[in-house]
This record gives sequence, C-alpha cells and structure tokens, in this order.
Amino acid sequence: MLLDVSRIEASYGASQALFGVDLAVEEGQAVALMGRNGMGKTTTIRAICNLNPPRAGSVRLAGTDLKGKPSHRVAKLGIGLVPEGRRCFPNLAVHENLVAAARPGAWSLERVNDLFPRLAERHAQMARSLSGGEQQMLAIGRALMTNPRLLILDEATEGLAPVIRQDIWAAIRKLKAEGLSILVVDKTLSELLPVADRCVILENGRSAWHGTPAELSADLQDRYLGV
Repeated sequence: MLLDVSRIEASYGASQALFGVDLAVEEGQAVALMGRNGMGKTTTIRAICNLNPPRAGSVRLAGTDLKGKPSHRVAKLGIGLVPEGRRCFPNLAVHENLVAAARPGAWSLERVNDLFPRLAERHAQMARSLSGGEQQMLAIGRALMTNPRLLILDEATEGLAPVIRQDIWAAIRKLKAEGLSILVVDKTLSELLPVADRCVILENGRSAWHGTPAELSADLQDRYLGV
C-alpha cells in the first residue's frame, strides 16, 4: 500500500471538519476523491500533507507514519501536491518555478517541457502573467520536479477553458500510463471516472462510499454528487 489513510479527523480551530476519513492508494493506481462542495476533500488533502495535521487517525506513506512530520518532510518522503488555486510563485519565471523545489529523479526540466510544451515556450515569462490553464500546467510540472511517489491534484481542472482541460486530462492519463500513483479531485466526472481505478466519496467529513467507477451508479451519483 502506498498511501493508507485511516479514520482521520481534523479541525479548523474549534470547528471539526473531518469525522473519520478512510482512503487508500496502491502503487500505480489513480484514486478519485469525490464529494459535493464543503464535504472535506481539500481538508483531507491538507491532513495527508500535514498542512492541517489530523487530530486523530493515521496517515502512512509506504509504511511510514506521517504523524508529527512537518509538511516539507512529507513532501520529501514522496508526496507532490498541486493545490487548489495553483499557487505558483508569481514573481518567479516559469523556469524558476520549476527548478525551485526540484529533487533528483526521473522527472527533469526536459521531461516536464515535453509533457507541457507551453511551459517551454514561456520559460522566461513571469508566472503571474500566465493564463489560468498555463499556471495549472506549471503547478503540475513543479510537483513533478520533486519526483514524487504520489501526485495529489486538488481540483485538477476547475475554472479552466475546455481546450486547456483536455490538455490537463491528457497529461494525467499519460502520467497514469507511466505508472505514477495519483490522488485526484475534480468535478468533471466524464473525464475523472475513466482515469480512476477507484473512487472515494466524502459526505459531511466522512467516507461515505468506496468502489470502482463501474460501481458508481447513476443513483449513487445523484445521492452523493448531485446538486
């Protein structure tokens, strides 16, 4: 098991947000983390990365307990995060964003540029001047440059133009085909479900359903994901 999350609880101050979340990601597997807005998806990701450390339960990466480890140590252990809202370094160039957190491994600047040719074309451009889609490509590329064992994408294509969303999904499919383990949040089920090996649905800060995309019936989608 690459990632094993068991019964985690998390809070923001006195307000509890997670009440027992379980999920697992096997090596080479893509898992979709799903749920309506406000159900705890981003909080779960923050808890996994120890940006908002869980107050109960456990998170293990390849058998290593992440409890008490600062978020930068979690990243070094092999989690690459593409956060909601992208959060590139706005005053750094594309090239500088990519190399800022680079670690040795298979993912190099050349490979990232091959995955996202737009980044190669804009290597000297300030990140703040990129389009939203280009910033998302940059955020993914920056995470890959850390050479992670697990790539986490929070709202992978939210707010992006359709043509850019297709580019992002094509990249995600390629990463999965190459064997990278992925945990992904996105609302575009038509693109998300074909990529996923398994799905985890959250409701009110709890794991409400686990299963394969084939098992996610229209009734379940309406129950847990409908507006």
